[in-house]
Amino acid sequence: MATITKKQLAYRIAEKTGQKKVVVKRIIQEFISEIIEELARGNRLEFREFGVFEIKTRAARKARNPRTGVRVDVPSKAVVHFKAGRAMKDRVQEALRELGHDVEGPREGASGERRTDLSAEATVAAEEG
Repeated sequence: MATITKKQLAYRIAEKTGQKKVVVKRIIQEFISEIIEELARGNRLEFREFGVFEIKTRAARKARNPRTGVRVDVPSKAVVHFKAGRAMKDRVQEALRELGHDVEGPREGASGERRTDLSAEATVAAEEG
């Protein structure tokens, strides 16, 4: 799998929208900067179908220096946490399956029922099976 840069995304979006690359790059950078600022203020950011960014606090703990074996205190700290939305999770799982990766099957929904892939192929297979 490849690593995609902000610049590559900007060029792709510029091509799809007909906007100038420099304008799209500026918009993307401003969007990222706003996310960072909101997180710095302690706010939670929710983007439907994409995911949620929020600040979580890691508790203080005891650790061990692997070289010396000395136990050290690690203080608590704030970390950025991202939880992918359902649409993102489902699309990534689908894409990985298409690429032949061994990924887990459907997840259970909130009410305990098994969620299934609703693609046309899966529907036909279910009706035939």
